[in-house]
Amino acid sequence: MNIIDGKALAEKIRADLKKKAEGKNIGLAVVLVGANPASQIYVNNKIAACEQVGIKSFPHYLSNDTSEEQLIALIKKLNTNKNVHGILVQLPLPKHLESVLSHIDPKKDVDGFHAVNAGGLLLGHDVLPACTPAGCIELIKSTGETLVGKHAVVVGRSNIVGKPVALLLLQENCTVTICHSKTRDLPSITRQGDILVAAIGKKHFITADMIKPGAIVVDVGINREDGRLYGDVEPNDIAGHITPVPGGVGPMTITMLLKNTIKAAST
Repeated sequence: MNIIDGKALAEKIRADLKKKAEGKNIGLAVVLVGANPASQIYVNNKIAACEQVGIKSFPHYLSNDTSEEQLIALIKKLNTNKNVHGILVQLPLPKHLESVLSHIDPKKDVDGFHAVNAGGLLLGHDVLPACTPAGCIELIKSTGETLVGKHAVVVGRSNIVGKPVALLLLQENCTVTICHSKTRDLPSITRQGDILVAAIGKKHFITADMIKPGAIVVDVGINREDGRLYGDVEPNDIAGHITPVPGGVGPMTITMLLKNTIKAAST
């Protein structure tokens, strides 16, 4: 079994992105609402990644009681700021603010969550794709195996990972099956996957007997327990290639954010 090293792949891609960003004064605005410790860590990591490749970051820290009107006003201001090429509003947001994402200019929506980008992905247009799904595709391609004609099984149907990664796999000419909580006899389907993407958020939900021997397995899960991180996939020797947790999908998500920002600056 081969471990797909997300950290090494991310560093390789970032070196290329640094060359593309050189001398272009590209800017990313990062908006954080509230004082969620995990979100603060994510934002700091994104700012550090921007600095690594030469993207200027514009952080905006807002209190948890920020009103919808205030956040929308900030987003509209960033939409018209020529120094800002990408806008990222860190999730999760307080419930009363969740609808504000629709106010981000789709051309600056480097998270790929806006309905215009999600819909464009469905239609096969060249859009800013959601970062984690885009990172999954890069990890799969890094194995050197062709994706054409492969049967890809995606476990999870979220708008953030499951659905967009299925669409990206279709664009790579895979045959795609999406599984979810209502799927009958899940193991019989996952065992058919030449490629298996697990994105459900349950520790070791995918057991070794659910994996096709030699499959490419991408474990998107991040489950915290006893101060440690666990994936959705049980450690096994069945897969031909597998991403670790941590060190697999995580580094690639931020790297795809940087890639989207540079792409947004060029349009």
